[in-house]
Amino acid sequence: MPLPSQIDSIQNKNDQTPSSKRVLIVTAVDAERDAVLRGLQGLQGVDVIAAGVGAAAAAARTAAALVSTAEPYRLVISAGIGGGFTERAAIGSLVVADLIVAADLGAETPDGFLSLDELGFGSARITPSTKWNSRLVDAIQAAGLSVCSGPILTVTTATGSAETTAALEARINGAAAEGMEGHGVAVAAAGLGIPVTEIRAISNAVGPRDRAAWRIGEALASLEAACKAIQEVLI
Repeated sequence: MPLPSQIDSIQNKNDQTPSSKRVLIVTAVDAERDAVLRGLQGLQGVDVIAAGVGAAAAAARTAAALVSTAEPYRLVISAGIGGGFTERAAIGSLVVADLIVAADLGAETPDGFLSLDELGFGSARITPSTKWNSRLVDAIQAAGLSVCSGPILTVTTATGSAETTAALEARINGAAAEGMEGHGVAVAAAGLGIPVTEIRAISNAVGPRDRAAWRIGEALASLEAACKAIQEVLI
């Protein structure tokens, strides 16, 4: 597997010379997968899998899918619903990641949290394909959908307090959304030199847990609409 410092150059090379027309979209659960499939409307050359919840399951299933075919993929997308940081992403809107970061991967110390990068054990950050992101965001905007580009945080425990929200916002500048699988998908793709990005449809505000305020149906509808909007990009 390439070192974190090598990932961007590998992705840039693949951006310039795609060797396949196939795209892999990875969701966590069946409801997300089904929304993606409805949006794609039978589009050929795009495989959609539900890999399970959490970065470990996502990484394992993504890696298995990527190496199980003779025809390589040219793009991998982690897609699903997730929480939005209120200053960046409203419920029902969409976020395309300009940074995928394992936000709670590191060490707790008396002086505060230390990231994997600060510990010197590699990097918890993967930069998505800028070429693909530009095309995806443009297509989603052209469809009249609300979308922003920003960091999407991968966490092992969904945020449920104002204190944790504030800590994450301080840790990752401009944090826009939160999910549980993106970094796992990104590690699997980047390890094979395949461009990767993440799309989240916002179902709830990141902060104190309020299950009654979640809008899962609305977020799934937004995810479906986004996938319909990006069909021509993926052809």
